[in-house]
Amino acid sequence: MAVPKRKTSPMKRGFRRSADALSAPTYVEDKDSGELRRPHHVDLKTGMYNGRQIMTIKSKED
Repeated sequence: MAVPKRKTSPMKRGFRRSADALSAPTYVEDKDSGELRRPHHVDLKTGMYNGRQIMTIKSKED
């Protein structure tokens, strides 16, 4: 039977448990298109950010 040789220090225990606090990414519904997107990120389908056109979107024909 495996038995630990030394007691795990609180620091090492905290390193191991640090991933427990991670949460899933959040998404918000875009006001204009209704698509889900990350907050504070450019909407990749329309190229809009904060009500302004930031990126030009390539059309399907090109």
